[in-house]
Amino acid sequence: MTTLALPRPRRDSAIEGMMAKWYASNTAEMMKEYVDLARRIAGEVPQGSAVLEVAPGPGYFCFELARLGRYEITGLDLSRTFVNMAAKKAAEEGVKVNFQQGSASNIPLPKNSFDFLLCRAAFKNFGRPVEALNEMCRVLKPGGRGLIIDLKGDASPREIGRAIDEMHLSGFNRFLTWLALTTFLLKRAYTRAQFEQMLAQAGFSSFEVAESGMGLEISMVK
Repeated sequence: MTTLALPRPRRDSAIEGMMAKWYASNTAEMMKEYVDLARRIAGEVPQGSAVLEVAPGPGYFCFELARLGRYEITGLDLSRTFVNMAAKKAAEEGVKVNFQQGSASNIPLPKNSFDFLLCRAAFKNFGRPVEALNEMCRVLKPGGRGLIIDLKGDASPREIGRAIDEMHLSGFNRFLTWLALTTFLLKRAYTRAQFEQMLAQAGFSSFEVAESGMGLEISMVK
């Protein structure tokens, strides 16, 4: 395998304050995506499973999955704003989800704890991606599965435009989302080959990287 250049490790940065509130409002317009993803995962993960979402943001996926069955769900986010926001919303809606603050590259949870792990639209923002992959592997139970869904680093403007069309965002949020995706987020995102290189350094027994539109889906098994 050809060795590819990866970004140099950097400090993790959290979305806080007003930016976190805007993000929550913007992504709330895509609720159908969270509902569909929760239904998909509920069809794949047995009832009673321990599920971890890394970087859940406002917690929308966690809420939707909790409504679909008996799962032990934990959400871990670096942002204190998101953790407080999600915990408050969970209490208001009567859904059982444990939200905690912490870094993906140093997950403050015991090894061999989870049957399934999800990381959606956040991996590109982690300062130490290989360490994050190793931590994801560590906290999964033997045979446990992980799924990363994220923007691909070589997504074309056409692919990004088509994906934004499918989000059905309001005009202003559509513009801001386009701006964010095509500027700093695309620069932070990884290609399929880069992901395969990083995964080869982690402890998973197997993995698969698939392209879909502007994104990647990375399936992992411990």
